[in-house]
Amino acid sequence: MQLKAEPEMAGKIVRCPGCNTKLSIPASIGTGSLPPPSGMPPPSGMSSPPPAGDSFGTEYEHGASAPEQAPAHSSYEPKERGGWEETDPSNPNPWLALAIGAVASLAWFGIMFPFGKGAYNAPPVDTMDYLHDLFLERTWVNYTETFFFFWAIGLIYLKIQKLRHQKDAMFLDVLPAELGQEVNRENVGHFIDHLYGLPSRLRDSMMVNRIRKGLELFEIRQNNGEVSNMMSSQSDIDGSRIGGSFSLIKVFLWAIPILGFIGTVLGLSQAIGSIDLQVSDISKVMGSLGKVTSGLGTAFDTTLLGLVLAMFLNFPMNAVSKAEDDNLNNIDAFCNEVLMPRLNDGGGVAGGDTNGIMDTLVKAVASSQKEFLTDLNTLSKQVREQADNLDKRAAAHQERVDAEFAIALNRMREDLTNSVKDSVKTTTEYTRAMASGIQSLNTLLSELGGKQILIHQVKKKGWFSRE
Repeated sequence: MQLKAEPEMAGKIVRCPGCNTKLSIPASIGTGSLPPPSGMPPPSGMSSPPPAGDSFGTEYEHGASAPEQAPAHSSYEPKERGGWEETDPSNPNPWLALAIGAVASLAWFGIMFPFGKGAYNAPPVDTMDYLHDLFLERTWVNYTETFFFFWAIGLIYLKIQKLRHQKDAMFLDVLPAELGQEVNRENVGHFIDHLYGLPSRLRDSMMVNRIRKGLELFEIRQNNGEVSNMMSSQSDIDGSRIGGSFSLIKVFLWAIPILGFIGTVLGLSQAIGSIDLQVSDISKVMGSLGKVTSGLGTAFDTTLLGLVLAMFLNFPMNAVSKAEDDNLNNIDAFCNEVLMPRLNDGGGVAGGDTNGIMDTLVKAVASSQKEFLTDLNTLSKQVREQADNLDKRAAAHQERVDAEFAIALNRMREDLTNSVKDSVKTTTEYTRAMASGIQSLNTLLSELGGKQILIHQVKKKGWFSRE
């Protein structure tokens, strides 16, 4: 099996991720192969593989000779492959973690049990007696908090084991240079067969599974763009899977302090319920006050334990989350920097495979036409929606104008009617007054009859008058 090592690991003793035996990395990187494990004879026929030119380290052989390089012009018959059963790379078994948490909780309670020195509900003698009382002489809440804490620690431990397995698979030489400096349609089958020949414990990892899927897609499609899209989608799937694996731990991180608050409420309820001030005996009153202080101690201790356990749980959870994200980023970097540059679908070779070029052009034109039609349909839908909205707004505006016009016309009709009524009323009164005056004048004239009315002019006296 070929392994890879970073230059800064030269001269160090490491363990083989496949057989777990110790081996020494040569002091001069790139000059030879790894020595055999201690106590084992060197394998026959081992030759020094040429160094790989990628940025992820140099390749070395361990435990087997390097495979022969497949000639570029050799014909390869694709084999029927069914893959292998993939296990979850990040979600631990919750029931196994439950068993680990139960055993750890019992062990912790057993460790705390001998440190109890004072009487039950008595003030603690020293720090260890206080810890004993905190875990063993409080309500059921403290037992539950401790059990949830160790259950979450069991989940984190199992996730660390899975992460170590993923990191061990990063040492595998999944793209050996002996099979070819580039991966094309002639030799892609040999690279896939090489992946199927890796140790079953290590090949079931995110990196090997992703590369296997990418090479099998390339074997069928011979299109770098489709392989790149598949790699990106698989990276998103792995990221979502890693993020979802912390759901149960986050539930415990939320439940532990909530249990502490529940214990606080129970302790306060016990303290308030034990107050008895109706008795005349002072000793009984002091005894009830002792129960009050005991309840308050329980209330505060449960909250304290919940907050402390939640804080101690938060640090390893975030550390494991960051380590898994870093490992996923390393896998993405390997695929982008090592795998994708070595894929050759024939699209960039002048005078090469005309059918491949035409297929690439047809796929590109079809993809562009599909995107154009999609954008055109989206634009048409938006224009249709805008037109519908404009019609609705115009209809609403017309209805509003008609309503306002009807209101104004009614108001004008009412004002005109009121004005005509007022004018008719005024005219009627004026006519009635005129008729009354004429009638009075007729009466006066009838009384005068033939009498004469003499009018004498009186001379005025004043400044401008003459006497």
